[in-house]
Amino acid sequence: MTSTRAATSRLTARACDERDAGAALALLDQSIALRHRRIALIRYLLARELGAPLEARHHAYVEKVAARLSADALARIAGAARARLRA
Repeated sequence: MTSTRAATSRLTARACDERDAGAALALLDQSIALRHRRIALIRYLLARELGAPLEARHHAYVEKVAARLSADALARIAGAARARLRA
């Protein structure tokens, strides 16, 4: 578990600090595999902003998640994604 957290931390640093699209995509794939909802949306927005090569399955997953959330919840998630890009 610790090594997974360390790897995730390194990917997050690469995606957010170094603006590494590949790292952002790896984080999104990890979130989808773990069936995350909120964090998957944040990671999707980050990957999209960084120009990661998103696939139809990425779009389909976040569309399914987003369909279950309120407009307010989506706005908060988008704000969290923007904050990560500025950090």
